[in-house]
Amino acid sequence: MTQPLRCAIITISDRSAQGQRPDLSGPALIEQITHLEWILVTARIIPDELPEIQATLQELANTGIVDLILTTGGTGCSPRDVTPEATLGVIEKNVPGIAEMLRLESSKINPHGMLSRGVAGICKSCLIINLPGSPKAAVENLAIVAPILPHAVSLIQSNPDAESGHQFKH
Repeated sequence: MTQPLRCAIITISDRSAQGQRPDLSGPALIEQITHLEWILVTARIIPDELPEIQATLQELANTGIVDLILTTGGTGCSPRDVTPEATLGVIEKNVPGIAEMLRLESSKINPHGMLSRGVAGICKSCLIINLPGSPKAAVENLAIVAPILPHAVSLIQSNPDAESGHQFKH
């Protein structure tokens, strides 16, 4: 049996960070990871500032106690949306299939899903995935990739049992 994933959830929103708007996406993702029986290590709200996003991602990846970082927000096309650029600045390996699948499947639910610029990649032994800022879209996107995440993390962390995970069970 694999260990539950240890997760960090980072809401990236100027208005939520300033207390002008409640964070709804972070709590929605926390509810989902709790349902999946994963462990919440930390949840934070930070502004749409590239250096702060990068510093937060690097700090969490460097701890060694987080397997998965889920960001929510900052993946759209507005000038302040810089989450993908920040993530690309810290990852060591891109995992484009995750972002491609998220765009493909979420655009079947809502055509605006194809406007997401989110990325996914590896920093240290941690997987980082950018999710949309909408609570509904963030939860839907997590549901799309959740089944493969324990295996992905196992591979990233060179778990000796990772190869047994190639047998996908529906």
